[in-house]
Amino acid sequence: MRAAGKKTGLMPDRDPALKLSQPGAGCMRRTHTYTLGDIFMRKSFLALAALCLGLAVASPAHAADKVVRVGASPTPHAEILRACEPIMKDKGYTLEIVEYADYVQPNVALESGELDANYFQHKPYLDDFNAQKGTHLEAIAFVHYEPFGIYAGRTKSLKDLKKGAIVSVPNDTTNEARGLLLLEANGLIKLKNRSLSATRLDITENPLNLKIEELEAAQLVRSLPDVDISTINGNYALLGGLNAADALAVEASDSEAANAYANVLVVRKGDENRPELKALAEALKSKPVQEFMLKTYRGAVLPK
Repeated sequence: MRAAGKKTGLMPDRDPALKLSQPGAGCMRRTHTYTLGDIFMRKSFLALAALCLGLAVASPAHAADKVVRVGASPTPHAEILRACEPIMKDKGYTLEIVEYADYVQPNVALESGELDANYFQHKPYLDDFNAQKGTHLEAIAFVHYEPFGIYAGRTKSLKDLKKGAIVSVPNDTTNEARGLLLLEANGLIKLKNRSLSATRLDITENPLNLKIEELEAAQLVRSLPDVDISTINGNYALLGGLNAADALAVEASDSEAANAYANVLVVRKGDENRPELKALAEALKSKPVQEFMLKTYRGAVLPK
């Protein structure tokens, strides 16, 4: 994070040469004769100087330099933002992309004013963050979603799963529910709670007596050699060198999770109509950027 420059608020010392003595005894006063042209030129100069000073004070920094500072996770968000750069340049804006390795600091930096926007999270996470931290952040565009996939570990196809097979799922509530719903959609289990708050305690039918192992989402790819299959979020699959095209099954594009967990462009409340942020939202949803997602990520990142 960049530290703000410190302003002392002290006036610089005046040049002693500029100090004027008061006229007194023995001092001569000089008189000047001004023409009408002199007076006109002097007033014009002062008016122009005042106008320039007023513009400098009144213009906000983001309007003056047209730089849009956006926080993002490295993959795929920062990559997608870089695909937006030519479009934004044509609109007269320059993107400054700040990459973050965690999911907390981008929202903290946006709330504090260090960023103009961020792009790394889905709406449920944003809503929970606002509720927990008291922040005032708003989604202005639903950009893409990263489908959950079932990936092969020791077992290379779903039909080859044996009784007692081990299945790893994320241990956070929202993503565990996505994994369980995907297992249900493929006929492996049945749930009594088919919402995005489901846990393994909601399993009512488990014909193969699958052993559900809850792990941190970032560890799921590493777990593959030790489990039969794993349900993994798209961004962690990408970071782990996996691709949705190689998954044994993926979320349907019209599933509840696909709609609920679309990744969003986020701004501070009250900034929703800033023209440069509306331009960025349009760029993220433009046809060239959507084509970039489809070509680059081969199903692991899908435009909304």
